[in-house]
Amino acid sequence: MFSKVNSFGLHGVEGFPVEVEADISDGLPAFIMVGYLSEEVREAQERIRTSFRNSGFRLPPRRITVNLSPAGVRKGGTAYDLAIAASVLICMGEAPFEPGYLKKCVFIGELGLDGMIKAVSGVLPRVYSAVRAGMERIYLPEENVEEGAAVEGAKIVGVRDLSNLADYLRHPETAGKRKSVTLPFAGSPEEEFEDDFEELAGLPTVRRASEAAAAGKHNILYIGPAGTGKTMAARCLPSIMPPLTMEESLEVSKVYSICGLLGSGAPLLQKRPFRSPHHGTTARAMTGGGSEPRPGEISLASEGILFLDELAEFQPQVLDLLRQPMEEGIITITRMNKTVTFPANAIIAAAMNPCKCGFYPDLGRCRCTPQQRQRYLSRVSGPFLDRIDIGVEVPRQDMGAWMGKKGESSASMRKRVVEARHRQRERFRDETISVNGEMGRKQIEKYCCLSASDRQFLDRIGRKMGLSARGYGKLLKVARTLADLDGKEKITAVQLAEAAAFRSFETKYWM
Repeated sequence: MFSKVNSFGLHGVEGFPVEVEADISDGLPAFIMVGYLSEEVREAQERIRTSFRNSGFRLPPRRITVNLSPAGVRKGGTAYDLAIAASVLICMGEAPFEPGYLKKCVFIGELGLDGMIKAVSGVLPRVYSAVRAGMERIYLPEENVEEGAAVEGAKIVGVRDLSNLADYLRHPETAGKRKSVTLPFAGSPEEEFEDDFEELAGLPTVRRASEAAAAGKHNILYIGPAGTGKTMAARCLPSIMPPLTMEESLEVSKVYSICGLLGSGAPLLQKRPFRSPHHGTTARAMTGGGSEPRPGEISLASEGILFLDELAEFQPQVLDLLRQPMEEGIITITRMNKTVTFPANAIIAAAMNPCKCGFYPDLGRCRCTPQQRQRYLSRVSGPFLDRIDIGVEVPRQDMGAWMGKKGESSASMRKRVVEARHRQRERFRDETISVNGEMGRKQIEKYCCLSASDRQFLDRIGRKMGLSARGYGKLLKVARTLADLDGKEKITAVQLAEAAAFRSFETKYWM
């Protein structure tokens, strides 16, 4: 007897359909699995044997063949167990299921030796792809029901164990369906954050730079002596960013689902992610990889902040691997058997000291020689710095003058950021981008028009600072964001000068 059911595998952050075919025929007793399978998929035959016996089902002493199609695509993970079990049950006659109905059903889940159906990672992208493919009913482990139901249009059936699955297959009309749910986003303008800019007294330039980075989605570098508030400013960035949209939440939630990082009761991320990897992080952990490619820190931070504290302590080769995703917003990982693409659309926020001891430019305390300072700074390459849109110095302050005082709150700053983002959405409503930081050459020429005098002013700035072509573009993009924050339709010399000041860190420290 032959049967066929549907499941879904993972390729990057997208699901792809897999047909699970089973056949029971005469011959020597055997359980054979084919279809370009990883070891954990092949081990399903032992899980099937044992779980069937412990659930009261007897496998016939015949030749059982299971094929996962397409056979030319490698399949990994344990999420195919439920589909394999369903196809074998139908072949055994335990579930006289209507073949036409099977075409619109999907089975995803891991099988335990006691017959229980266990939760798996990566349910969200699988269900999302299944719904887009027109599937009508999706069988999932009970622990994954909320995650699957977060996809609009998904009709979810929670399966407890193998006996429960057999009952649903015999009587599909009894399978309770969970419709998709619309989740309220916690990321409202009134949301409270652990870190708030009101705790960062003074430092108006740092606040302005942070506001511009959040409004235009610009990469930002905080540089200054140790203990001046660089890390605190970076950790306050999420508190002034606009709330996640449903599309953004779904995109980054897929990545977290693949990594098994979605918490119980939270099928979709409600807040923008903030990732702060240690400077000893390896290249693979930062960008993703492995024989079965998995997302790295840059992908986990997508639509949020990737904070690189103590920037110069990171391995130079790790930082240089970030150059491509900083430009393109995606990262592509190629292995011998596949190529996958993960999102990497994060704001890079970095903080560093200007020297090894951390006291420069206080020459009364700094003991580093010019050569030592240059050696320390040279760990961050020029091409990486060229992809930083905004650099701001965080100086030492007389804390006595600020003791007991509070700065402007994040809620107040966030209102200006949200208004600036709204202006950008209106500006780019006919484009494929939504923020100034994503503008390409054509958009810069179209939306960053300057008067003749301002163009001459920009040329003088570029010659004096030795800007590259990319540097010119980034200066104009930041100026456009500053104009949006100021409520200006046109970029003026004021915004150009301010944007140039945010790039002066290169000439001061690296030249």
